[in-house]
Amino acid sequence: MTHAFFSDPAEKILTELSPTERAAVESVRRSLEDAPAQGRALPDADPRSESRVVELLPEQTGGRGISVVYRHSQDLDAILILWLIAGP
Repeated sequence: MTHAFFSDPAEKILTELSPTERAAVESVRRSLEDAPAQGRALPDADPRSESRVVELLPEQTGGRGISVVYRHSQDLDAILILWLIAGP
């Protein structure tokens, strides 16, 4: 199983989200551990990793739309959630 972790900036943003928004983001984190290739691919400078974004709609978060930006390293079999971008 792949493990998914939050970067320091993402962890800080996570604390600023509402409880329902946090629950939605945590649901994405857990689902990434089972299926790392979710969402839309982003350009990545490292050929040994893949950057992607999962976009959560306000209906899914019970609040704002949130983009979960992450990088998956196949060599390490790990995911680092880089950013949580919360919309209006």
